[in-house]
Amino acid sequence: MKQRDPDLLLFHAPLLRQGMTTPKAMRDVLLALAPATLASMWFFGLSAVLILASCIGGAVAAEWLFADRQARGESLRDASCVLTGLLLGLTLPPGLPLWMAFLGGFIGIALGKVIWGGLGQNLFNPALLGRAFLLATFPIAMTTWVPAVTDGGFLQVYPGNLALPFMQVQIDAMSSATPLGLMKFEQEVTPLTNLMFGKTTGSLGETSGLLLLLGGVFLWLRRDLDWRIPVSILVTVVVFSAILGLFDADRFPSPLFSVFSGGLLLGAIYMATDPVTSPVTPKGAWIFGIGTGVLVMLIRVFGGLPEGVMYAILLMNAATPLIDRYTQPRVFGRGGDSQ
Repeated sequence: MKQRDPDLLLFHAPLLRQGMTTPKAMRDVLLALAPATLASMWFFGLSAVLILASCIGGAVAAEWLFADRQARGESLRDASCVLTGLLLGLTLPPGLPLWMAFLGGFIGIALGKVIWGGLGQNLFNPALLGRAFLLATFPIAMTTWVPAVTDGGFLQVYPGNLALPFMQVQIDAMSSATPLGLMKFEQEVTPLTNLMFGKTTGSLGETSGLLLLLGGVFLWLRRDLDWRIPVSILVTVVVFSAILGLFDADRFPSPLFSVFSGGLLLGAIYMATDPVTSPVTPKGAWIFGIGTGVLVMLIRVFGGLPEGVMYAILLMNAATPLIDRYTQPRVFGRGGDSQ
């Protein structure tokens, strides 16, 4: 005789379960970054492939080396270290020596993740921490920009990529400035179409603003990110730029230029939205995004560097615990004066 199902089923919390897991979220972000990654390979050829592979290799090596021996290899399955390496690679210049890219990926995981206790416990974004380390240690190599490949085609490799470890970096004979550098120091505006479709000099991930936005829409539809953070960052940058333009339109960048130039879209959509290093409350997300946007514009316009996305996000990462503390909603059923 078949037993009837009970009329009342009791389960332990959580009663509402979602199908989202860490490996699935990591794969979604990797998939969202695929168009921009392919565009970087199209514009910078084999050098882009080698730098991205070096960053991912360094991140994977650190994850494997510092993992517990009994569980070695298990932490690699969530693909978080692969995503860290890819994001770091997209923030690097195409002519960077490969050993530096590998070192950046290794440091990003070692000091940005492992030292804090592993996945979900880090305070700073590991990819940006790896880039900050490279910028502080090798400033010349990190600020040497090369144009996109031309006659050499896809198989062209920039000479700087092959520099030996800890030896003098060979600077490519032909270098160029980024759109932000041209705007800040020479008041030269790069056409918006070039910024949107990737015909500019800069980091690998600055290849195409439209493709980055397309990936962001995909993540939003998949509910992999808090839309409040990128929207508040971009809106803040647009408003800040519009106000500055009222004072001197020739000196200060336009709102669209500020959005599509540099690493703003890459940082706002794929790095600032990291659920581990960003606030968990809706009000906190707005504060985090607005603060990031203001810092980006302050550094870009009034600072000594043409770009400020990395430092803005890292500074707001440091403020995230404080933001979460003061934006927690009141517990239901308790008064405001209750302890």
